[in-house]
Amino acid sequence: MHICVVGTGYVGLVTGACLADLGMDVTCVDKDVAKIDMLQRSEIPIYEPGLDTLVTKNVKAGRIHFTTDLAVAVQRALAIFIAVGTPPKEDGSADLSYVVEVAEAIADHMNGYKVVVTKSTVPIGTGQLIEKIIGGRTNGRHAFSVVSNPEFLREGSAIEDFMRPDRIVIGARDAQAVAIMKDIYSPLYLIETPFVITNVESSELIKYASNAFLATKITFINEVALLCERLGADVHDVAKGMGLDRRIGPKFLHPGPGYGGSCFPKDTQALAEIAREAGQPFQIVETVIAANERIKGRSIDKVRAALGGKLEGKTVGLLGLSFKPETDDMRESPAIPLAEALLAAGSTVRAFDPAAMANARVVLPDAIVYCEDSYQAAEGADALVIVTEWNQFRSLDLERLRGLVAKPVVVDLRNVYEATKMRAAGFEYECVGRAARDLPSGTTS
Repeated sequence: MHICVVGTGYVGLVTGACLADLGMDVTCVDKDVAKIDMLQRSEIPIYEPGLDTLVTKNVKAGRIHFTTDLAVAVQRALAIFIAVGTPPKEDGSADLSYVVEVAEAIADHMNGYKVVVTKSTVPIGTGQLIEKIIGGRTNGRHAFSVVSNPEFLREGSAIEDFMRPDRIVIGARDAQAVAIMKDIYSPLYLIETPFVITNVESSELIKYASNAFLATKITFINEVALLCERLGADVHDVAKGMGLDRRIGPKFLHPGPGYGGSCFPKDTQALAEIAREAGQPFQIVETVIAANERIKGRSIDKVRAALGGKLEGKTVGLLGLSFKPETDDMRESPAIPLAEALLAAGSTVRAFDPAAMANARVVLPDAIVYCEDSYQAAEGADALVIVTEWNQFRSLDLERLRGLVAKPVVVDLRNVYEATKMRAAGFEYECVGRAARDLPSGTTS
């Protein structure tokens, strides 16, 4: 089957490469000539583990192609996946200008029946908008179906998420479109992946509701962490005790400096705006958004407290800049407000991230000093702050680190280390959601 994927950003490129690996003939289209030139040379413009290998494999097999020629790609394809960006507007609602542009172009180049699939995260009602655009511009010359097929990819594990998903959601209005989508995903059906077949509007809402719920879960445990610090409890034991309840589950119960990335901030804001427009304000989501902003702001307070209340003239080393490990994505990263606040307070900031420093240079102030590794970031630091839980930060040479820092202060915003170990190594250690004194770790039987 011939498939066209419009947009070679994170979602589009992962979708195209994985569909090609499932045996489809895929053409990925983008109007960015430089990006297409890179992809034609098998150079990957984003960081995602395993994606370079997957693209190279399918280019050699002749199953994936890259072009700027949307017309030819549309005419050749039976299914056209829209995977362009839907960035937030100032009011938090999703900007659909790229989706509208692609829908108009698809209509102008149609030469027969097409299944138009929204892979981008779009507000409820976007499927109807696309139907109206294509129907109006083609004036009934060609039959078509519009399908909502949201993605649930986690940056850092996107290929595994695509190839072994929790579910495939298909929102459609006719049986023919559903049959074609099932055919596309038939290898996943064979490994007993659950399929959720519904209407377009329900499918669109499933994506927003899922991300908002996960953001709520993260924010909940971060609020619990604040309470733990006041009451002398250990948030890890609390989270473990909660997570063993199968109704709750352990995932996303990890305290930290707040959620970030390309999805949760944007999608919670969009869902809140959708609810307001529908006359039914989503009070839980509104509260989650506000609470997450407060939690991000607490990071600078922790660093200030660890340095005796003074940041001016201090040198702070930041370990990790991306919003999570195994990605170079800096969008809404908690490192951004932390770095900006440190600089504004008169601190010198030294930083290292295994993958995100090129992107960080674009969004962070020029005053940041970028380092080659963790130890260079620690040189002369009055405090070392673990912002992102990359695996390589979990086994640092503490003796070497102790000899490099100006003051042995570690602020661990991800609770990578145990307080007893750090204090035994001679560090003043601050973390999240744990009492100042050490408590015995909880056990289960």
